Amino acid sequence: MKRYYKIITLLLIGFLSMQSCNSSNRNNKMANQPQSKLLKAVSEKDVQLVRAILNSKPDLEIQDKNGRTALMIAAYNHYNKIAALLIAAGADVNAQDTMQNSPFLYAGAEGNVELLKMGLENGANFNLYNRYGGTALIPAAEKGHLEVVKILTKIPDYPIDHINKLGWTALLEAVILSVKNETQTAIVKTLIDAGADVNIADNDGVTSLQHAKDKGLDDIVYILLKSGAK
Repeated sequence: MKRYYKIITLLLIGFLSMQSCNSSNRNNKMANQPQSKLLKAVSEKDVQLVRAILNSKPDLEIQDKNGRTALMIAAYNHYNKIAALLIAAGADVNAQDTMQNSPFLYAGAEGNVELLKMGLENGANFNLYNRYGGTALIPAAEKGHLEVVKILTKIPDYPIDHINKLGWTALLEAVILSVKNETQTAIVKTLIDAGADVNIADNDGVTSLQHAKDKGLDDIVYILLKSGAK
């Protein structure tokens, strides 16, 4: 009986070892695939290697453990030269990772004008939103990225008055969260000139005008009143 159990134990050990080897082989195989090499090459900012890998026509939408494509990795690191290569090869500017960022959304939020323009030229989807339910315009308005705001508000069908999960439009967020300076005033004026609704209130029923008054933003109060804010 002891001999029988010993044989069974040895067989199980052998089976598990084979499974481990097979798993290791699969992992090694994945590591050697062009797709995995592409993610690594982008992370290491190896432009020449990225070019070489792209010649093999890899799957550009393969994701890492955080759901990031090669283009998303380039976007996070502001590797615009690599981003341009990937987009030219067909990478999706709208692919979202586990944080719900996409290259286009992140470009707007970070004020990366070059990548933003590449996104607009390659099928940027205005109906995709970040984890706060916002567009590329809303965080741009908050963070003082005036050039991004100017670009997006000139697009005829861009959702300027989109309301995010916090109950804020780009205008509300520009008033509530932006740093008080000339750029903030310029962003508010740009949004209003582009047709932003000055009377949309937040979830508490407070309008941009009331927020501006509460924060002592006299220049913005003047602009809002002149634009029909109540």
